[in-house]
Amino acid sequence: MTVRIIGAPTDYGANRRGVDMGPSAIRYAGLAAELETAGVAARDTGDLLVPRAEERDPDAEQPTSGKAKFLRETSDVCSRLSEEVAATLAEGEVPLALGGDHSIAIGSLTGSARDAEIGTIWFDAHADLNTPETTPSGNVHGMPLAAALGLGEFADAEWAHAPNLREENTVIVGLRSADSAEREYIKESDVTAYTMSDIDERGIAPVVEEALVTASRGVDGVHVSLDLDWLDPNEAPGVGTPVRGGVTYREAHFAMELVAEADVMRSMELVEVNPTLDQHNETAGLATELAASAFGKTVL
Repeated sequence: MTVRIIGAPTDYGANRRGVDMGPSAIRYAGLAAELETAGVAARDTGDLLVPRAEERDPDAEQPTSGKAKFLRETSDVCSRLSEEVAATLAEGEVPLALGGDHSIAIGSLTGSARDAEIGTIWFDAHADLNTPETTPSGNVHGMPLAAALGLGEFADAEWAHAPNLREENTVIVGLRSADSAEREYIKESDVTAYTMSDIDERGIAPVVEEALVTASRGVDGVHVSLDLDWLDPNEAPGVGTPVRGGVTYREAHFAMELVAEADVMRSMELVEVNPTLDQHNETAGLATELAASAFGKTVL
């Protein structure tokens, strides 16, 4: 297996600067070497060119109505990332996108779903199911899953909507922060969501095993989205939107080991590593370790 590393150093979707340095921090922490310990070849194609947010107007005319900052810039980056992901898969390699903020998942998902039916597992503290109409903040990193599912104004946005991703194959794992509109959507839709309470009650193994079955049922592969704020802030301090009560170091590794054992992963991204908030590049290092586990690294 060859893993193609694609950097998308954007902070358009976040409200705290610094997450655009995430790809560099993850590489510096030894991503390629960690992947090689998992028995896969790593090919790094560098970063997409992303103009600095400070050079753009977050409130400029946007391609949709509603409240969404830097949506035009986000659509440009995600469209180019989508092309890279689709080309990677067409050439028989596995795309691993490095964020940047979680808005890059729009590009990962649309690229992965271009020529295949896919499911997704969303390892995240947040639901990311807001739209420009429902968002309380305007930050697009809270909208990527809504965009890919075609919710609200995203239904007609070709750059964002992934028609080959269905609700019944969409699973959120480790949820512990959701806005009211997101909670209502989850209750009324076919999206499956496991909260941290589910993990506390049942354990990480049965939850992730069920998630993998649900996400992979009847599709060609699964996109794995790993937001580092899925982990407890004590484990991963370098994230922009930390929420107390996340998974532990060992639970996160075991979850990724289960992903590898299932052998259904089609594409993956690591997002929301912010080195300006980190301690000794600890969160970036953790991202590299979890990626290696997802691609098959084990103790023995």
